[in-house]
Amino acid sequence: MTRDLRSDPRGDSGLGLRRDLRRDLYAVVAATLLVVTAALVGVAIKRSKDVLHVGWPPLYANWLPHVGPGTPAALAVAAAVVAYGPTLAARLPWRTLLLASWATATAWTFSLALVDGWHRGIARRLTTRYEYLQVIDRFHDIPATLRDFTHHILLGSPDNWPPHIAGHPPAATLTFVLLDRIGLGGGGWAGMWCVTVGATTAAAVLVTVRALADETLARRTAPFLVLAPAAVWMGTSADGYFAAVAAWFVALLALAVTARTAHRSRTAACGAGLLFGLTCYLSYGLTLFALIGAGVLVLGRRRIGVLPFLLAGAAVIPLVFTFAGFDWWEAYHLLVERYHQGAGGFRPYGYWVWANLACTVMVVGPATVAGLRRAVTLLARERGRLVPVRNMPRLSAEFRLVLLVLAAFLALLVADLSGMSKAETERIWLPFALWLLAVGALLPRPRAWLAAQAGLALLLNHLLLTGW
Repeated sequence: MTRDLRSDPRGDSGLGLRRDLRRDLYAVVAATLLVVTAALVGVAIKRSKDVLHVGWPPLYANWLPHVGPGTPAALAVAAAVVAYGPTLAARLPWRTLLLASWATATAWTFSLALVDGWHRGIARRLTTRYEYLQVIDRFHDIPATLRDFTHHILLGSPDNWPPHIAGHPPAATLTFVLLDRIGLGGGGWAGMWCVTVGATTAAAVLVTVRALADETLARRTAPFLVLAPAAVWMGTSADGYFAAVAAWFVALLALAVTARTAHRSRTAACGAGLLFGLTCYLSYGLTLFALIGAGVLVLGRRRIGVLPFLLAGAAVIPLVFTFAGFDWWEAYHLLVERYHQGAGGFRPYGYWVWANLACTVMVVGPATVAGLRRAVTLLARERGRLVPVRNMPRLSAEFRLVLLVLAAFLALLVADLSGMSKAETERIWLPFALWLLAVGALLPRPRAWLAAQAGLALLLNHLLLTGW
């Protein structure tokens, strides 16, 4: 049975709770100082020579206090989740909880997007000169376009792709091409797709936490996944859609390594492989989800048995695109060159390598910062239990949750150190950052932390006009 996380493990619950709360607040203050420092240094750099190419460093945004039609709805959703979220998450039937989490995350994301109005907040987001809908008409012959895709990545090449098309494998653009083909064309439908699909990430994380840790922790995680500050950028960024595909890969893999029967394990592993292959053809950087997948395999019982089926599933999408004429590796190397031809060539690595983490603080919120502090403490206290690896399935539920979250944090750090994500990481890293929210399960007094999460999101969305 899961230990009651509201009591201090050393016995003196009152004194321990106060001490842990102080440490949580110290961690939040330190994270706040990181954000303030990134903002002040960013402003100084912009005044000297604007090589950051962002309006309100470290975020890709502009200062514009405003309210909109989504304001009342956002306040209502926030108040409802803070007041009733923890109780409902503990009591609802499991499948109902998954559906409720998806629905509430969708409502939260839509309401925040509508603070900017329908046109500016949703319908126009994916139609700008940087975005996918600019090139729908160039995919009238999909096989021919895939064969020719790499010839238009570099600046200076004929009819070079806009930045986001050049910066992603073609499955990203093909999603919106196919939506257009079935009659769901235009920015409104594209935005609604990204929000509604992206919101399923909450359910995917819950499924994973339940499979690898336990249901109690998953239920305690639910309100933090629903009321995430990350929703500011989930609506309507295509990266929210990418986050959902990657999250369901992890969820299916978690089900595969914990399934009671071989048939279910193999089926889930094949599905996980298919989604991992698709993930890699939606975004080059999301290949780092292999690190999270490896963490799931280590935590599971059926590690070796699922591998052939996982690999078989993972080969399908790459084979389809390769036979269609698209060379992933060639495209990636050309992307690296294109990246340095544009803003990536002059944005300073020395600033963004740490300012990116300040962006992440605003995406995940103070509750996640406090939860990560507790996760590191738990890991340090019980690190001796990590060896040998065969002990993994017998680790406590909290410890297994921490290892899953740290695998996601490791992937995020690798992305940071790569230098291929200088700025705009508030949306680019959404697929990784959303997994960090699960540490909310380690926090006592969830309503106070949820209020802090909601307050941050509401302030960001009403004071800034974000790029997504």
